[in-house]
Amino acid sequence: MGKVRKQRVTGVTEKTVSGWERTGQPFERSVGDGLTLTFRKGYADPVWRLRYRFANTPRVMVLGSRKRLTLADARRTADKLLAGITANGKDPATEARENTQADLAKIQATRAGAYTVSDLLDDYLKQYATKTVKVRQPDGRLATVKVPRWKHPEIVHARIERDIRPELGEIPVDEVKVHHVQVMLNKIVERGARTTANDVLRWTRKIFDYAINQEKTTQARNPANQLTDEEAGGEESARDRKLSPDEIVKFFAAMRKTPGFSIQNFHTFKLLLLLAVRKSELVMARVDEFDLKAAIWKLPVGRTKTEAAIDIPLPAAAVKALRELVRLGEGSDYLLPARKAQDRMLPHIHDNTLNVALSKVRKLMPGVPHFHIHDLRRTARTQLAALGVDRFIAERCLNHKIKGVEGIYDAHEYFDERRKALSKLAAFIEECEAAKR
Repeated sequence: MGKVRKQRVTGVTEKTVSGWERTGQPFERSVGDGLTLTFRKGYADPVWRLRYRFANTPRVMVLGSRKRLTLADARRTADKLLAGITANGKDPATEARENTQADLAKIQATRAGAYTVSDLLDDYLKQYATKTVKVRQPDGRLATVKVPRWKHPEIVHARIERDIRPELGEIPVDEVKVHHVQVMLNKIVERGARTTANDVLRWTRKIFDYAINQEKTTQARNPANQLTDEEAGGEESARDRKLSPDEIVKFFAAMRKTPGFSIQNFHTFKLLLLLAVRKSELVMARVDEFDLKAAIWKLPVGRTKTEAAIDIPLPAAAVKALRELVRLGEGSDYLLPARKAQDRMLPHIHDNTLNVALSKVRKLMPGVPHFHIHDLRRTARTQLAALGVDRFIAERCLNHKIKGVEGIYDAHEYFDERRKALSKLAAFIEECEAAKR
């Protein structure tokens, strides 16, 4: 292969790199020898990459996130990999892939008769997907029903099927080590999903606790317990992003202009602003939960974060949007039925459908800071305050639990007060949609 030529950029220090990060803007900067630091929209942290040529072919290899590798660390790693090319003529990316394939072959060779992580995940989901609760019926009787055990079951399934099973599924449970979990988390962080990495670590801990408690493994220690949140995605900062009235106007305008953006998506995002509900509550809603004549959404027990049923008053604008979604659903039992075949065969749209749709809309909103779907709920809460709605009523509109003694003894639902508050919010949102703000 010959010697790799050094082209280190002089004058680049830790202070220089920190300066690039402080801008908060996307960038890709070279520090020489093919080593670059890249930060793009959606990334949690900048990522080090090594660009080099092997057999006259351009290659790129991810070394790790800036959070885990200082400039000096990244340079040492790059130097070691480039020296390997010079010394033995081997491509580091190919070597890494071959080592991974060899590990997988070894695992598969020992799998016969072994209880794997994939088997463990199946057992865990089967036993813990639902729980039994007692619900008081309209006639006063208590009935026993099964409800999802988790507040957001679709998120739990996504973490397991997208991240845990593909990475650890083939490994016998008894052979899972700390480094297997760490590699899984590193891959999640490198795609810019720091919060997801924290979630995956928490669920991996719970799943291996289950394996130990149920004697499905000979391991005495949970391999995920030896990693901290800092070693996963790091500390999560509280979000405070909300859209201003001008940004809401731009949001509606961008939804109208986005190519391929469906009318179902338009009505759904509008409902998220009108009702201040959580995305999962709307995504999984059944048509029979809505009494559109009485303008009430009867959100059942087990589908709210508070694990208590609630009647949500529907302003006229929400009723209109809901009628359109029911019509477009063509007789489906779900308000937002699945639009195409899915691997998990969900009867409603996938949890990620709206995330993808929003990413397309944001591209037509230049100059507007990045925002997530949950920020629409915070936007609605902020506007309720701006419209003069009492703080207590605004919190009830979001179905937040009231803390302390007051929350325990005050069982009043404040339905009429919430109806007036959401009607005020609807009038504001309609003005934004009509660009009168």
